[in-house]
Parts: sequence; structure tokens; C-alpha cells
Amino acid sequence: MILGPFAAGAGLLCLRLDRFRRILVGAVTVAICCCALALTSLPAPVGVPGFPLSSHHINLLMLLIEAGMGLYVVYVGVRARHPLIVALMLAQAGLMFWFEWTHGSHLEAGQNLFLDKFSVIMALINGLVGGGICLYALGYMREYHEVAHREVADRRPFFFALLFIFMGAMFGIIFSNNLLWLFLFWEITTLCSFLLIGYTQTEQARKNALHALVINLAGGLAFALGIVWFYRQTGSIELQTLIASKKSLVLLPAALLCFAGITKSAQLPFSSWLLGAMVAPTPVSALLHSSTMVKAGVYLVLRLAPVVTGTPVGLMVALVGAVTFLVGSLAAITTSDAKKVLAWSTVANLGLIVLCGGIGTSSAVWAGVLLIIFHAVAKCLLFLCVGIVEHKLHSRDIEAMSGLILNLPRVAVMMLIGMAGMFLAPFGMLISKWAVLKAVVDAFPALSVFIVFGSAATLFFWVKWMGKLLEVVRPRLDVDGRLDPGESVALYGLSAAAFLSCLFFPLISSAFIEPYVAGVFGESVAMSHGNIIIMTIMMVMVMLFPLSFINYGRGVKVMDAYLGGANMQSSVRFLGSGNQAQDVTMNNYYLRDFFSEAWLSRWGVRSAAAMLGVMLGLAIWTVL
Repeated sequence: MILGPFAAGAGLLCLRLDRFRRILVGAVTVAICCCALALTSLPAPVGVPGFPLSSHHINLLMLLIEAGMGLYVVYVGVRARHPLIVALMLAQAGLMFWFEWTHGSHLEAGQNLFLDKFSVIMALINGLVGGGICLYALGYMREYHEVAHREVADRRPFFFALLFIFMGAMFGIIFSNNLLWLFLFWEITTLCSFLLIGYTQTEQARKNALHALVINLAGGLAFALGIVWFYRQTGSIELQTLIASKKSLVLLPAALLCFAGITKSAQLPFSSWLLGAMVAPTPVSALLHSSTMVKAGVYLVLRLAPVVTGTPVGLMVALVGAVTFLVGSLAAITTSDAKKVLAWSTVANLGLIVLCGGIGTSSAVWAGVLLIIFHAVAKCLLFLCVGIVEHKLHSRDIEAMSGLILNLPRVAVMMLIGMAGMFLAPFGMLISKWAVLKAVVDAFPALSVFIVFGSAATLFFWVKWMGKLLEVVRPRLDVDGRLDPGESVALYGLSAAAFLSCLFFPLISSAFIEPYVAGVFGESVAMSHGNIIIMTIMMVMVMLFPLSFINYGRGVKVMDAYLGGANMQSSVRFLGSGNQAQDVTMNNYYLRDFFSEAWLSRWGVRSAAAMLGVMLGLAIWTVL
């Protein structure tokens, strides 16, 4: 599962014909999905102790790969005249080369790869959701280059190669127990994200790609420092050993790894790189925002939860997540750009997961894993739908989506399913947030204020967007609603997954999440039997909602409403009392007079930066 996508990426780099590309992408995606599903039948936890090559030789090979990537990043920094990129890369590379030179013969792990129930969950997300994105990209990128953006150089072989390399690196992060291996795959995702964000090669794309590279290199440096310090303290380079060690020994490396996870998951003060990623084509946005890049960060933070729980470091991590959730939710209210709303919503929901990791109790981690599952499916569906709408309507402004239920009924229904999955009962995100609130009240009651006000803002921006999709103020437009087969498979598959993941949530929890939590904390968490019955009844009722809109665009007669004057021929114009023609306009509230995106970002960045400074200071103090 790790090497397969890498091999597919190398093959796709050489394929120029679209027909052969479709065959290879489809075949590899199906194979990856089957492998991910097959993992569910394996016993867990289980380690993979040996390989045909010795660990030392594999580590040396990985060091050479890191050296090649490092040279390329230095070249990028020099070419862009960006000294910070060069400095961060040289510091990181110098530290790791010194580490390998001085301790190379002893850098061996008893288990280089490790599989447990959490790994299986993440592999399913990466394989199924990431695979859906790859299928979707086949039709989307063809239309992107041939219709919507002819001015952009067609580099689809390079694009699809990066998608699969990215997927393989994510599998490496999920399965690696050897921290040196984990670090290599971590840096591969950093480099791939830089190349994907800058795919269009416009000035804005290059600028945003460089900004993302700087932030993730800073996180990579913290990761490298954490590995070196952990080895000097314990003589081990295994993630499972770090998790099981005494807090006094590993609190500093845990804090450094949490810092790396916070940068990768785009938490404040580092959220700007994820917002800048919107300049890339929609499959890149979906990949970075939902199933892979950002999930790597929260995955690591949740893994480290047993180490930081009950410590000042854990409290600071939780505060960073709480502030990010509140600021991200409020910022999403202020913009009408659909992609930016989804981006801020992603930042906010990842903040909730980081909050769970910082609290670190069994109930908090249970809720955090739930959030990862439901967020990945629903948010990916929404990003892909917005990409379709942008191509069909030539706009991604929420106000331009008025009456989408008539113009693109099937896409609108799928968007409504995705939005319902983000905040409505009985969908999983609401269940997860309720679980987070309970865990916070039990551990740090004061933090519940952030969850309450952030959730209220979440309700506000999702409801007003849903209302825009259902609003009908003009006759149906002539919009081509046909979808590419790959797009259809991805959208219908994710819509079904959003519903089924909620319907079978108790089974997912009992089969995967509860065993993992019980194995780590010695106790498990589960919903009561009565709540499960209530949720099942609600799911059956919710199922009737999308069915009622399947043929909504056919045979619907739009009647003129009384508009407070003499109606004209158009259903959205009338004569007012001054005998003047008036237009009917309905726009959402964006509350920009109360708070702006820039103001929220500025204060959020300052607050989160201060908390991270305190976190690292406290971790260093424990060592001294």
C-alpha cells in the first residue's frame, strides 16, 4: 500500500494519453481501495519486524532520498530568493545528517511498521476518500485544461503522479512506527503539497506554494529536533515507545512533534498556508483539506495524546485548538467565496480534533477519531461539488448558487447531504461535537465556551448556504448537468459514504475506535443503547430528505410571489409605490461590520503564537 502508489505515480508521469491514464488510475485506485478494506480483517495491533534488507540499509536509502529532496528545496529557495526556505532546509538536513553520522549504526527499530485499529481507520480514509479524489480528477482536469483554463499549461501526467505519490506517503505516515521513516514520508507530503499548490504556475500560485513550504519546513525542523532529543533520552526511535514512555522523559519531544502536527494541520498561527492552497485545482483542495495532508497533523497529535494529557503542554495544545475552532468558525461567516468557507471550516474542525488531542482523555480521543472520519467524507464531498459548480456556473460565489436545486439538482442534493453531515442531527459531526463538549466539560470546563460559540457560528454559515441552494427566485437556467464517469463515481460514492458512515456509526465505533481507545487508555467509551436507537430512527427520517429532491428540477412550476407592488413579467421585478421598477434581491448576512476576516486572523494568530511559545517554554522547563 505504500510502494504501490509510488510505482503508479512513476508510471503516470510517463503516460501522455488520457485513455491509458484513465485505465491506470482506475485500476490502481480499485486495488488501493480493496487493500484498505482488506486491512479490516487483519488482527490488530500487529507489528512488521523484518524486511529483506537490513534496517540500516533502508535508513541509508531513505537518507539519500531526503538528501535529494533537500537539494531540490534549497534550489527552490535560491531560485525564488527566499533565504528562510534555504535556512530551514539546511538546518533540518544538517541535523539529520549529523544524527545519521553519529548514531547511524544504532538507529534500528524493533518494529518499523505498525498496524492498529487507528491505522486501519486512517488507511480507509486515505484509500477510499483519496481514491475518489483521483477518479474525480480524471474528468475535472480534462475540463479544467480544455474548457475552463486553457491558459494554464497542461501538465496532467505530473499532476496525477503527485496525487499518487502523496497517497503513498500518507500510507507511510499511517503505518510507520520508526520515527525516521515517519519523518521521510512527512517531508514527502510537504514537497508534494508545494508542487500541487503551485501547479498553475501563476504568480499567486507560486507565492502561496512557497508560503506553504516555509510553514511546513518549520514543522519538519521541529519534528527532526523531537526525534533527536527522544533518541538521546531513551535510545529509541519508535513511536510506540515514545507513547509508552514516562512523561518526564519525553514531554519535550512530544511537544516538538505536536508543534509539527499543528503546522501540518494548519492550526493558528499557521492556517494561512491552507487558505492559500485554494489557488490550486479543486482535487488538490480536496486532497489537502479533507483526506490527507491536514489529517497527518491531527493523526500525530491524537497519537501523542497519552503523553501530553494532564500536562501544561497538553493544555496549551488544547487552547490552540479551541482558539482555532472559534476563529475559523467566525471567519467562515464573513466570506462568500465557497472554497474559502470550506477552508475556514476545515481549519475550525481540525481545531476541534487538536483540542481533543490536547485534552488527551479516553473520551476526548474517541471523539477526535470520530471527527476525523465524518469530516473527511463530508468535507471532501463538498469540495468536489463546489468544483463542479464552479465549472458549470463559472463562479464559486455562494450568492451565485441561488436556486442550484433547480439548475443542478443532483449536485445540489449532494451538497446538501455534505452540509447536513457537517452539522445536522443525527449526522456524525454533530454527534462528535457533542462528545467533544462532554469530554471538555469533564476535563477543562472553561474551554466549553469556545465550543459553544464556535458551534453557533458553524450553524450560522452552514444554514445560510443551504438556504441559498434551496432559494428559488427565478426560472430554471439552462445548465449542462452532465458529469464525467469518474466525477459521478466519486460524488455518488462519497454521498453514500456520508450516509452509511452515520448509519453504521455504532458498528464503526465498536469495531475500530473503542478497541483502539481501550488498548491505549485501558478503558473505552461508547454511546448508550437508547441514543443509538434514537439516532437510527432519525437516520431513516433523514434518508427521505434527499429522495424528495431527486426529480425536483422536473415539473416544478415557479409561481410569482406577491412583492408588495404590481408584479411585472419577471418574477423578480415589481412596480413600487413610486411607479418605479424594483428588483428583488436576497443576500446572506456576512456580519463584516462586526468582525472581519483580517481582524479575526490577526488576533487569532497572536493568541495561538503566544500559546505555542508557552507550550515549548514549559516543555523545556521540565527538562531543565
